[in-house]
Amino acid sequence: MDFNASGKLFDFERGFSAYFDKETGLSPEVETGKRYLSQMQGMFLDTQAQDDLLKDGDKLVYEFHSMPAPEHAGDLAFGCSIVYPGKVGQEYYMTKGHFHTILDTGEVYYCLSGHGYMMMESPEGDWEAIELTPGKACYVPKRYAHRSVCVGKPSDGPLVTFFTFRADAGHDYGTIETKGFRKLLIEQDGKPTIIDNPKWKDA
Repeated sequence: MDFNASGKLFDFERGFSAYFDKETGLSPEVETGKRYLSQMQGMFLDTQAQDDLLKDGDKLVYEFHSMPAPEHAGDLAFGCSIVYPGKVGQEYYMTKGHFHTILDTGEVYYCLSGHGYMMMESPEGDWEAIELTPGKACYVPKRYAHRSVCVGKPSDGPLVTFFTFRADAGHDYGTIETKGFRKLLIEQDGKPTIIDNPKWKDA
């Protein structure tokens, strides 16, 4: 049992604890966001495959659960990201990905369950793909856009990661929505493979 003299559920001044399920990331006290396939227009390479999938109904691609952290310098935001198994054409389900508004912001991800990759790239074009398996932590350096990709089979369950970053960092999704990532992760010959993104825009 935790004892908190202030009586606040999330006391960023005096400290608190929160529960995250290692299989689903779910916690009843946190804010939840969901991204469906219809909300990922332009994110996947094969737009025809995406349209065909949508004919059979919208599908949940990923969700996130985050603490309502004050956006103050010195505080840390944290939560869980859950990416479900699936593909659009050859391309695995993934998060949209983002830079931080404060570009000089690092972030840490810790894999709780599932199998995936953290795709990272800098504005100058340097990139990295870090494999995520249970118990493995990934450090995303400052100035790098990042997205989580689930490469597991349905029997493996979703890719669940815990994340934390400076609470005032903000999120820049617009750059990725406009330009995309330089590299994509697809299934080729039955395994994850990195390819150049033919739709990437250098502008």
